[in-house]
Amino acid sequence: MSTTPGRPELSADDLRVLLAVARLGRLTAAADLLGIDHTTVRRRLDRLEAALGARVLDRGVDGWHLTGLGRDVVERAATLDDVLDQVAAIAEGDHTVRGTVRVAAPDGFGSLIIAPALADVRSEHPGIAVELVTSTRPLSLRGSGFDLAVTIGQAAGARVTAEPLTDYALRLYASPDYLAAHPAVRAVADLAGLELIFYVDALLTVQELDLAPVLGGMRTGFASTNVFAQLEAVRAGAGIGLLHAFMAENDSRLVPVLPDEVEFRLRFTLSSRPESPAVGAVGIVRDALFRAVESRRAELLPGG
Repeated sequence: MSTTPGRPELSADDLRVLLAVARLGRLTAAADLLGIDHTTVRRRLDRLEAALGARVLDRGVDGWHLTGLGRDVVERAATLDDVLDQVAAIAEGDHTVRGTVRVAAPDGFGSLIIAPALADVRSEHPGIAVELVTSTRPLSLRGSGFDLAVTIGQAAGARVTAEPLTDYALRLYASPDYLAAHPAVRAVADLAGLELIFYVDALLTVQELDLAPVLGGMRTGFASTNVFAQLEAVRAGAGIGLLHAFMAENDSRLVPVLPDEVEFRLRFTLSSRPESPAVGAVGIVRDALFRAVESRRAELLPGG
């Protein structure tokens, strides 16, 4: 490759290292992915920056982030890994779509809706490897560490391409034993003083989930950052939970509470990074996620 006189030549291997760090956000993770040690990753990045005459990465509190130049380079080189893998496969007579796709999503939706969809992708496209990372937090403003990300609400401010994936409902549920031990709940006013099971307020980072203040004076008796812990606490009779309908609506151990009066509808947004490698594989996974939410619409929005 050509370069400025006096500078090292640009190397495809160095670009592949940058692509890996851009996707994973950490040098050690990129080293593991590429099968090299992290000192080699650092050395190749230094050589790439020397060839370009400027920095391509900055270090942040949550990993390494692309500079403006780094984003431009990665966007243009994004298909490098995909192209090399495809060419190697074609040389062997194999036209299978290949690539690794990392999906970030909230824990409940990721586990119950996305995981089966990714399993279907693996079954239909064995050349595609999938990674699912679950957490409930806003999308990083730098939009790194994933190929596709599902977030609650909008992905404002991130350098991503975002599109609505699906709306979903949150409703109140309780165990039969809890309801039997407390006065009947026939109206929203009857919720006052009852125990609410929901997220830890002080750790709630998603503004759209700040719903406890509008629940008729309920007091949070059990809180967790994990929706599966919330679900188990409701089943155990610790209180009334504001739960994802797709997790609780068909659970025989739970009873809906005021389903006609209390329902919150939020939106899952799907974001993708324009510089993601394995473009073909990312497109296949994206389409699988849209098929999954369409086929499970009745669970996401019961009665809707």
